[in-house]
Amino acid sequence: MVKRRLKSWLYEHISDHYVKSAKKTGYRARSAYKLKEIDEIENLIKSGQVIIELGSAPGSWSQYICSKLSIRNRHRVNGMIISLDILPMEPIDGVHFIRGDFCDKNTLVQLENLLEDRKADLILSDMSPNLSGIDISDAARVEEMIISTIEFTKKYANSKGTLLSKCFNGSSYDNIFMRFKQEFRTVLSRKPKASRDKSSEVFLVGKIPKNSCQTE
Repeated sequence: MVKRRLKSWLYEHISDHYVKSAKKTGYRARSAYKLKEIDEIENLIKSGQVIIELGSAPGSWSQYICSKLSIRNRHRVNGMIISLDILPMEPIDGVHFIRGDFCDKNTLVQLENLLEDRKADLILSDMSPNLSGIDISDAARVEEMIISTIEFTKKYANSKGTLLSKCFNGSSYDNIFMRFKQEFRTVLSRKPKASRDKSSEVFLVGKIPKNSCQTE
């Protein structure tokens, strides 16, 4: 039974349009197309921005951001991209990578050294906690992670900043959506076509923090 499911998943994965396209274009994962689609609708990524990505490995979102901010024929990025993850990530030209937990003090010191008192225009998170399959437990983990992401945004985004965060349709979704409504002036929910049909993932966009933890 397990082998049959694995074979079925492998077949679906190999024949997936976005997997094939990612290989052709050089993206490290198909997830780049989720960000691409949302960005094209919401116009999130703009020249000159400071962008922080949480949970960046293997780096496909960072690759897409870099391509959007790259100055043609000059081989450099117009803006600043900082990517963080507890997992290793192969280097990407134009991307500052910090390996560490975004809630850890040592990681934040490295981040603040790179920022040099600047604030982020955009914070992105494609993170997902380790899920157990137990709904109540998983919902609590998802909610805790996203609340931490919101608190991070309140501290490190500028007064017109935006947070794009992965979420899941589950028992904690309504609580998370309401928290976004409490913390941001504009809140949108997006389900990109590149998200697998069977996946419960959705992406929440929060624009303009209401009560930031910063002074500008």
